[in-house]
Amino acid sequence: MTNFRWTICALLFFATTVNYLDRQVLSLTWKDFIAPEFHWTDTLYGYIGAAFTIVYAISNLLSGRFIDWIGTRKGYLWAIGIWSTGACLHALCGVATQWSLDLHGTEAMLEATGATAATIATVSVWFFIGARIILGLGEGGNFPSAIKVTTEYFPRRDRAFATSIFNAGATAGALVAPLCIPALAQYFKNIGWGNGWEMAFIIIGGLGYVWMGLWIWLYRHPGENRRVNKAELDYIRQDAATEAGNGEDGGPKVPLARVIRLPQTWGIFLAKLVTDGAWWFFLFWTPAYISDNFGLKASDPTAMALMFVLYAITMLSIFGGKLPTIIINRTHLNSYDARLKAMLAFALIPLLAIAAQPLGEINYWWPIIIIGLVGAAHQSWSANLYSVASDLFPRSVVGTITGINGLAGGISGAVYNALSGRMFDYAEQSHMCIAGFEGKPAGYFIVFCVCAVAYLAGWCILKTLVPRYKAVVV
Repeated sequence: MTNFRWTICALLFFATTVNYLDRQVLSLTWKDFIAPEFHWTDTLYGYIGAAFTIVYAISNLLSGRFIDWIGTRKGYLWAIGIWSTGACLHALCGVATQWSLDLHGTEAMLEATGATAATIATVSVWFFIGARIILGLGEGGNFPSAIKVTTEYFPRRDRAFATSIFNAGATAGALVAPLCIPALAQYFKNIGWGNGWEMAFIIIGGLGYVWMGLWIWLYRHPGENRRVNKAELDYIRQDAATEAGNGEDGGPKVPLARVIRLPQTWGIFLAKLVTDGAWWFFLFWTPAYISDNFGLKASDPTAMALMFVLYAITMLSIFGGKLPTIIINRTHLNSYDARLKAMLAFALIPLLAIAAQPLGEINYWWPIIIIGLVGAAHQSWSANLYSVASDLFPRSVVGTITGINGLAGGISGAVYNALSGRMFDYAEQSHMCIAGFEGKPAGYFIVFCVCAVAYLAGWCILKTLVPRYKAVVV
């Protein structure tokens, strides 16, 4: 038997890595490189993050349906082409701001005060939101495409493991990002290429075009791919007798109006809605958290080490997709019930986040380790929640269900980003006190507590709406 399915899985891993690298450039450069130039506050940054995640959410829904219609090969190309272009366009936001306000050079913006500084902040935010919208439109197609490919190339028993591998690309991107992005920005700033952050967007954004070439060369549907022999194809299709929606086209189409009435759809949607914002929060705000609480800039070697260790711990999520398989082998439960047991274990780990801020008073490594463990639990939870779609739904609508899943995650992320930014500014200005913390640390403590209990709430919702395995029959 050939094993070309794992080459495809590696491609999905690479795409997801690039996906997360592109979205991390802003979070790792805004505090030290971009905010001084454009006079941003936490609230403005939160609005930019919220705008991106709203568009990302909507794009997930539309992309899932689009990919089910146009096919995986073309759909994935469109997605990564759009988001790579959007990533590169961020580099033009500074020039666009200068041009629109008739300012001459970066120094003019850095030295601006009063009403001029406020105008620069407002105008630049709109340009960045425009670039983030394009980025979000494309990035919304990543997970619907990747989950659909996983459904095409892997039997049901292996899908959570394959999903956890490519989903670890999110962690890999977040792991590599703090090591290379601030260094790139600082290097180009030192040699006089703008303020440095512009070239970071261009270089990281350009990686997507490399992936597109590999995808065109390697991907075909398994039944049409000359690199997949009959033995591997038989292994991939081992669920043919029981899995709804077989054949090259994935089976009969299901109207969206019917899909959104199903309890299985709402179980997945609501479980994602209450949990994904926690991951978005840690992804977008951890560099700022390190700066606000410990006074370390993103380009500081200690801050880079903290971020590296955090996401290195998150890489443990690769094993999260294996746990349902272990449970199946030992208990002979069906894939959905085994997945629920595994997800309950992952939902308990984030409770550690309640202790993150108090332990940060002892040493900055403690909250970083805890956030890393929460991140690993989230990615394990997320990989299995994505796989629930292929457990319950025919292949013909897996892209659509994954898009609905992503819609929920994007809405959740938008709410967390917007409210977090406003909370941190309010906490600082009002000198908020809670549990012995004052100012921004008090704000961070509140958000950490919300993140801690979100996963148990999500598990209870899923268990209530879909208490046992019940496949959608068409």
